[in-house]
Amino acid sequence: MDASVMEKLLRCASYSPLHTPKLTSTHNFEFGNPNIHMKWRTRKNNNALVVNASDGGGGGGEVDTAVVEKDKPKVLPPRFQVLQGSPMPFGATAQADGVNFAIYSRNATSATLCLMTPSDLPEKRVTEQIPLDQLTNKTGDVWHVFLKGDFTDMLYGYKFSGEFCPEEGHYYDSSRILLDPYAKAVLSRDEFGVLGPDDDCWSQMACKIPSNHEFDWEGDLPLSFAQRDLVIYEMHVRGFTRHESSKTESPGTYLGVVDKLDHLKELGVNCIELMPCHEFNELEYFSYNPVLGDYRLNYWGYSTINYFSPMLRYASAGGSNGGLDAINEFKQLIKEAHKRGIEVLMDVVFNHTAEGNENGPILSFRGVDNSVFYMLAPKGEFYNYSGCGNTFNCNHPIVRQFIVDSLRYWVTEMHVDGFRFDLASIMTRGSSLFDAVNVYGNQLEDDLLTTGSPLTNPPLIDMISNDPILRGVKLIAEAWDCGGLYQVGMFPHWGMWSEWNGKYRDTVRQFIKGTDGISGAFAECLCGSPNLYQVVENHGTV
Repeated sequence: MDASVMEKLLRCASYSPLHTPKLTSTHNFEFGNPNIHMKWRTRKNNNALVVNASDGGGGGGEVDTAVVEKDKPKVLPPRFQVLQGSPMPFGATAQADGVNFAIYSRNATSATLCLMTPSDLPEKRVTEQIPLDQLTNKTGDVWHVFLKGDFTDMLYGYKFSGEFCPEEGHYYDSSRILLDPYAKAVLSRDEFGVLGPDDDCWSQMACKIPSNHEFDWEGDLPLSFAQRDLVIYEMHVRGFTRHESSKTESPGTYLGVVDKLDHLKELGVNCIELMPCHEFNELEYFSYNPVLGDYRLNYWGYSTINYFSPMLRYASAGGSNGGLDAINEFKQLIKEAHKRGIEVLMDVVFNHTAEGNENGPILSFRGVDNSVFYMLAPKGEFYNYSGCGNTFNCNHPIVRQFIVDSLRYWVTEMHVDGFRFDLASIMTRGSSLFDAVNVYGNQLEDDLLTTGSPLTNPPLIDMISNDPILRGVKLIAEAWDCGGLYQVGMFPHWGMWSEWNGKYRDTVRQFIKGTDGISGAFAECLCGSPNLYQVVENHGTV
């Protein structure tokens, strides 16, 4: 065989990337010389292709053999080792040799853990999906898995399958990546008020995978001031130092507040109450405002997305280092406040979430188990005692444990000194599926309680009041809601709670401003009665 023929044979044999013949059969190819035929046949060595050339003449003899070695296919080791995992604790928990993931969902039919890199997140692309097996990765109503591997810069979320039937309270959609309710940091956009990719107001969000990082608290301990001695400064973190007149290095951030703590101390303040610092989306109502010629933002933050994550866009670091830097900035604020003898309270919003009514987004709770986390009517409608589209199902056993776990986290991990509960009367309403027998073991109230009925012994308030960790912190209730339940002076306090007294506050404000409508007799009482504030104190109001 001449060299040109052999070159053609070898070139054809190496053409397998575009057409790889099955080695269990024989294929014939014709070239420019119709008398030359090529056959593929196999040997026991599956990594070699044996090419036999024969002429087309009467002899039919085999004239030569060319052996071409195939590249062995590269088998990449799995990025993560997948093990059964444990149903407790909820959330993602870093351990010495890996991370345990556990999430509650009673009504889902399947669950998938989704892992994403920071570069895949804005593209709404899942880097790796790990389906959870119902036999090995589910205990009761908890889905769980343990992973070993390299989690550097890795984020996570979940997909759940199940029924999409709003009339029965289910909103399962397996195409959506959901936030873990127990996530310790939520990442999406880094900059406050700036739209996401493609001008998206609801950029894809994901959860931080925790690590065994230790923050240096420098021996920080609770100040434990008596509540009657507090001088509380209610503060919006961004608004407090956003203006250039604050002269801070990091305006509008947790570190910006740190820069002004000495100023607050000079004013005689010994406690600051931070308006909502849980993760929320300031762009949820983003639209053009023709009156002011700008765009509407949710400035105040009373629309929570996640109850464990600090608002990352209040941090100068944004979402850097997987959100860890923002967590540390919040801790730095607490530590520095305590150094100056200033306690820190958090304004928390457990009465509703950012998911709104049936037309709202599916971000976390709704897609995980809507009928558990929200207070629903018999045909799936959302009760709206909050005035914001939905009502958190606070006295459901799963939800009230979730709330207690969140409060404990902020006390033990973040060192906050207490909480002011927005629309706290919702926390005293009966839940969907409320059953006093199942909760306490014996009947305490009428069996025919309807959803949302006020409870004289609400289980959530009982749990918080008698919790061994939470009993030592300040608990302040805004003792009313948008459904008309007004409990000022009557909130079930267990000897632990104080109340906001809105009417008293408004009257004092009117008196100080000299507004018409305040009686001279009451003004005299305000000025001359030493017992007035004692009355307020005894009622536990602030």
